[in-house]
Parts: sequence; C-alpha cells; structure tokens
Amino acid sequence: MNPQIIKQLIESGLPGADVTVEGDDGTHFNANIVCELFSGKNMLQQHRMVYKALGDKIGNEIHALSFKTYTPQEYKKNK
Repeated sequence: MNPQIIKQLIESGLPGADVTVEGDDGTHFNANIVCELFSGKNMLQQHRMVYKALGDKIGNEIHALSFKTYTPQEYKKNK
C-alpha cells in the first residue's frame, strides 16, 4: 500500500475532499482530510466516513492510519 492509493480511496469515498497522506514504510500512514461533507458532523461521525471510504483495507493492507478531519472552515481557522 502506498500513500497515493490511500489518497485515491478516501477521495473516491468522500467526493470533493482535499486529502494529504504521508508514510514511507508501506503500513503506517498519517493523513489530513478536509471535506465539506464533514460539516455538521462530530469527530466520530467524520472518522466513520473515512473508515467507510477505506473499507477492508484498514487492518489489512493499511496496518495503521492516523488522521485528522476538518471542514474547510475549520482547516482555514486552524492553519
């Protein structure tokens, strides 16, 4: 597994998302996900959306994924 594939999976599951993924060992990754679809949802709901986009890759090809989710407004405010 590589960061580009994870990025594509998340973007496919969350249309319009701006995703950055890093990781160089093939199993451990970090991601930032900015998506308007997160608006009005709590962090748990947002994370469930990401896990749904990744499907069965989590725990299999993707051993560990640490990520942060933001609405576009939150991202602008925090960055």
